[in-house]
Amino acid sequence: MASFFCRHCHRHKNFFNYLHKKKDTLRIALQSKGRLNEKSLELLCEAGIGIDDTGRKLLSRASNFPIEILYLRDDDIPQTVSCGIADIGIVGLNEVMERDFDVDVLQHLEFGKCRLSLAIPKYMEYTGPEFFEGRKIATSYPGILKKWFAEKNVNCEIREIAGSVEISPSIGLADGIFDIVSSGGTLVQNGLAEVEKVLESDAVLIGCPDMDEEKRQTVRVLMSRFTSVLRSRGKKYMLVNVPNDKIEEALKIIPSMKSPTLLPLADKGWSAIHAVIDESEVWDKADRLKAIGAEDILILSMEKLII
Repeated sequence: MASFFCRHCHRHKNFFNYLHKKKDTLRIALQSKGRLNEKSLELLCEAGIGIDDTGRKLLSRASNFPIEILYLRDDDIPQTVSCGIADIGIVGLNEVMERDFDVDVLQHLEFGKCRLSLAIPKYMEYTGPEFFEGRKIATSYPGILKKWFAEKNVNCEIREIAGSVEISPSIGLADGIFDIVSSGGTLVQNGLAEVEKVLESDAVLIGCPDMDEEKRQTVRVLMSRFTSVLRSRGKKYMLVNVPNDKIEEALKIIPSMKSPTLLPLADKGWSAIHAVIDESEVWDKADRLKAIGAEDILILSMEKLII
């Protein structure tokens, strides 16, 4: 934790008091800024956790849940959780794999998706992993890359650099790069072609292996809330009136998560079906239901889906 202390101690007179945790309070480490910060705070908010995020502090507390938030650089989070300064953290799986500290991956959170890939100048012909034998590769993730090349029995020179990895081949620093890829646009702009996908990454909830049972129970409650939020995303609630003789056909069109709710209407010969469906399927299912005589199709947004 030396790097973490050096970076923050001089900015906070009472830093060590900040780090002192209440026994019954869960501490979660979040990225202080960057691509995962906003999504992490949004997830906590949707899970019903009120956070005072005005005038960003190093440490803030929730108003309605026994949790406090510690804001860190993403590469500090795995170590902070591993040694118990934070009980849990939200960070990219790529950072967990690179830092290789002893943490438990508790939950994948379905945002911050990216991949770590090898790329080379697009004018070069790629022949497979053996292409990199004896070559120089620039990366900010040497740990992951070393393991991958060891598995492929490839010997190369890995040059660790921070930032602007993609310009390394053009300035003669390296023959290829290993870096985070989202859309691939940055590679194209720098005349590079992606040739190997080494790791698929997303935001994950990690936990300290030495957490006590009381805190583990709080984490289970938090994870249940996260699951409810994540399962409701991309879902719609459909209500549709169907002739009774078409119910079986309708149920084949809109199978629900378990079993659709079926209610008789005051108008004899008709029933109402309630079901949860994927947002991407709304129009297709609505058209198919209308084709078999369904009426009054109502689509509602879903706030939460608690299982």
